[in-house]
Amino acid sequence: MSSEVKVPTLGESVSEATIGQWLKQPGDAVAADEAIASLETDKVAIDVTAPQAGVMGQHIVKEGDTVTVGALIATIEDGSGAAAAPKPAAATPAPSPSPAPTPTAAPAPSAPTAADDTSGGSSVLSPAVRRAVLEHGIDPSKVKGTGKDGRITKDDVLAAAQAKTAQPAPSTSAPAAAPAATGGERREERVRMTRLRQTVAKRLKSAQETAALLTTFNDVDMSAVIEARDKYKDVFQKKHGIKLGFMSFFSKASVLALKSIPSVNAQIEGDEIVYFDYVDISIAVSAPNGLVVPVVRNVDKLSFAGIEQAIADYGKRAKDGTLTMEDMKGGTFTISNGGVFGGLMSTPIINPPQSAVLGLHRIEDRPVVRDGQIVIRPMMYIALSYDHRLIDGREAVTALKTIKEAIEDPTRLLIDL
Repeated sequence: MSSEVKVPTLGESVSEATIGQWLKQPGDAVAADEAIASLETDKVAIDVTAPQAGVMGQHIVKEGDTVTVGALIATIEDGSGAAAAPKPAAATPAPSPSPAPTPTAAPAPSAPTAADDTSGGSSVLSPAVRRAVLEHGIDPSKVKGTGKDGRITKDDVLAAAQAKTAQPAPSTSAPAAAPAATGGERREERVRMTRLRQTVAKRLKSAQETAALLTTFNDVDMSAVIEARDKYKDVFQKKHGIKLGFMSFFSKASVLALKSIPSVNAQIEGDEIVYFDYVDISIAVSAPNGLVVPVVRNVDKLSFAGIEQAIADYGKRAKDGTLTMEDMKGGTFTISNGGVFGGLMSTPIINPPQSAVLGLHRIEDRPVVRDGQIVIRPMMYIALSYDHRLIDGREAVTALKTIKEAIEDPTRLLIDL
């Protein structure tokens, strides 16, 4: 008797997805609730799990196919996974002339394959890690996890793949003559865009075509924030269990600006303007499949520690590929930190239907004038891109200036100035 595997509910207003990867092939042993496929939606990857234990049956659809909620995509057949899966046969030793075979009645356990979910100190591999394991042909049981509780991260797999590539292949006979390198070879590779990348491309292009985009710039002296961070970071981490970063300062400074200039925190819907009395900030983070923007909600009510905890959690989950649709729903304003990649200056694009985005950049020592003297200060360029249909230039400049003043004098964050 077989069991049907159907596309699960994907989230509010999401009706279709793409088969990103089959994690189990026909004939593979499958445990109940084990991930057998990865679906790519417009924002996140979602695992499809087996409704029962058994053997992976037929794939109804192929990788890259678009499927809708409730669609049949595969079957799970009854049977013993160990008997049905051909993989253990690979562990059977070849006939040996040795007169005394090793006295083991039970077959030796085979090394976990790329599709297995168990590895070293980790009991479950995230979708991003599973994908990396399959792509690079890495045995997860031989990878030392550096994540929490010994979990394997995507970086661990990539490091193992690099080490594997660097190892010279063992020589068993005289090497065949390799084709002479001409030095003029030209190659092309075509890779299908992921659903996430397609969606990002469409949204950003739509933002350019729909909104009247404009960017205003300023620079910030980071001396006061750096001094405060260096002074309190150890006590902060000891008390809250999280590092004190710059994002919490900029988030709180943004709250001051958005409360002072409500239009920067507003959105256009049809012929109406929607104003929000709360601040939900989308924090742009890098994920394996591209840039994602999970939302830190009620930033105006969160403490510095609460903001840092939320950002750290989203960053880890983005890296592991475990963000959900709910994590990225909404948002009234966005902060994008290109400085972590070394960017000096940029013109960020707004995240529709939001009306503004703050761009942060790298900190570098530059000569500035203070009290008539040229001094060296740690400076950062900041940029505010905004929808000119809703936000006037005066409002945008004022909002960015408010952020600048709050960062240069963090006391303003405490007394709401």
